[in-house]
Amino acid sequence: MKKIAVVAFGGNALLRSNEIGTIEEQEKNTLDTCDRLIGLLKLDFNLVITHGNGPQVGNILLRNEAGYNQFKIPKMPLDICVADSQGGIGYMIERQMRNALSKTTILRNVVAVITEVLVDINDPAFTNPTKPIGPYYLKEEAELLAIANNWIFKEDPRKRGWRKVVASPKPIEIVNKKVIKDLVTHGHIVVAAGGGGIPVYFHKDTKYLEAIEAVIDKDLASAVLAKEIHAHRFYIITDVPKVYLNFNQKTQTAIDHLTAAEARKFYESGAFPEGSMGPKVMAAIEFVENGGEEAIITTEEEIEKDNCGTRITLK
Repeated sequence: MKKIAVVAFGGNALLRSNEIGTIEEQEKNTLDTCDRLIGLLKLDFNLVITHGNGPQVGNILLRNEAGYNQFKIPKMPLDICVADSQGGIGYMIERQMRNALSKTTILRNVVAVITEVLVDINDPAFTNPTKPIGPYYLKEEAELLAIANNWIFKEDPRKRGWRKVVASPKPIEIVNKKVIKDLVTHGHIVVAAGGGGIPVYFHKDTKYLEAIEAVIDKDLASAVLAKEIHAHRFYIITDVPKVYLNFNQKTQTAIDHLTAAEARKFYESGAFPEGSMGPKVMAAIEFVENGGEEAIITTEEEIEKDNCGTRITLK
């Protein structure tokens, strides 16, 4: 049986920080990233692709507000906005993956799966929003929007501006995991857990499934998915080639390899901040501590290279 690799697309794989987010820009970026994944297929991996949706779901929410303010179109809740972004981005990745395959002799089906993820309704994250979504704003713009819409903003750790933040509960279980495992085991390329999945929960003492407004961290959800489908390798694609200590400081140091224990120690010391590298490192830790062979944090440009990125293993 072929090994399974889960590849979590970072926002940079779809939309660069200096771009405005036109469909032409996003499609080109997506195709470039899919082209690089061909190398994994040539290494005989079966493939699951996950993706973020921070900029896209933020823009959907802005359209929500604009449509309501100008035309009184009813606003849609955040779970529907996440589902909208899953469908749109999943379609885009599916089509561009087919285009990447068309340049080769590799024959694979590609399918996007709308994915729900179970969360705990009592998760403390609901009282402490941390997940950034949407565009960057100047501090003054963020303050005005916060007052007008009752939104919460936090400054980006890399000082690129201020972004709206929403609750980001911990993912517990991928609702669609059996379907995804069956598809990827049979060699199909699956796009799943988009934007961290649609957060849902069961009502106490019933089987009634209800959604809740939040955005799950896509790397943590991807780690849960990778664990549940028994993936062997987990790639987290971001905009830096490796994990760094003292990032963006004169003393920054690139890390080639960490054991899960070493990574956890650094994480708990605050070396990797929330809203930045923190969730990625924790996702890698949870994957290898739950049976995964290796997690790799790197850029899309490096993914085809041997010994790319920062590798996290159990030992």
